Amino acid sequence: MTQRVVTLAHYYTAPEIQRMADKVGDSLELSLYARDAQADIIVFAGVRFMAETAKILNPNATVILPDAESTCSLVTQTDVTALAAWRQRYADYVHVSYINSSAEHKALSDWIVTSRNVDDIIAHLYAEGKKVIFSPDRNMGGYLNHQYGYDMPLWSAVCEVHDKFNEAALNEAIAAVSGDAVLIAHPESPLPVLKRADYVGSTSGMLNWVKQYQGKTSTTIFVATEDGILYNMHQVRPDLTLVQAPIYAGCQCNSCPYMKLNTVAAVQAAQRGEGTPIDYLTAAQMDAARLPIERMLAFSEKHYA
Repeated sequence: MTQRVVTLAHYYTAPEIQRMADKVGDSLELSLYARDAQADIIVFAGVRFMAETAKILNPNATVILPDAESTCSLVTQTDVTALAAWRQRYADYVHVSYINSSAEHKALSDWIVTSRNVDDIIAHLYAEGKKVIFSPDRNMGGYLNHQYGYDMPLWSAVCEVHDKFNEAALNEAIAAVSGDAVLIAHPESPLPVLKRADYVGSTSGMLNWVKQYQGKTSTTIFVATEDGILYNMHQVRPDLTLVQAPIYAGCQCNSCPYMKLNTVAAVQAAQRGEGTPIDYLTAAQMDAARLPIERMLAFSEKHYA
């Protein structure tokens, strides 16, 4: 019997990979799609934590990661044993974890969030009188503390791509523009960059901002996130001047090396059932990780329907 294969691709993968996918999206969109996919095999062209999330939400499907080395610095910089001890120090706090985390990390969490819903979920928890700790992204957590006056204790890991954006290089690039310039930024970027941004939002949030932009088309729009999304932005608004924010003087070349391991050959092999199956998570691990993910999904479906 022919097996039904569904291929998912994150916005940060290369254009040729996105064109191979049944669904292209951000972490929240792909999580929902994976959960509901009527698939025998899910090929996840992204990074390992995304494929793990798909397996947790759709345990009956075979989930395949095209390249075993597709990880994330937010995962590699987090020692789960140390995280468990940190979590215990704040036993009366709600532990909110960014979806860019391992299955073991999620199992130590009360809520999972994406960059799209993190503001609303944490505001919801504070409105209920809860105390919150946030992991693993210290830049995102620092921005939330700054923006909303929270005092969340933060875990200390960063996205190695977004953390390279810096204010000095950005100032120099903006000064070199002859006309107007604006900045949109992902909240994984450092706080000095986020403070001067005209818009801070998730991957899909930035894409929607570009789609709906009504300012002068001559304005240079600097985008502080991984360069893969520029492909999607140019597709929806070819009339705009969109450039990636620099990471140092003269450089606009900031890619996630792990996302780019999703090559055409690797994805094709995964679609044939080869690659790295997510088959190492125990039922107990998946059950523990699923609870905070499902809290997020239920909240998102209620508030963003």
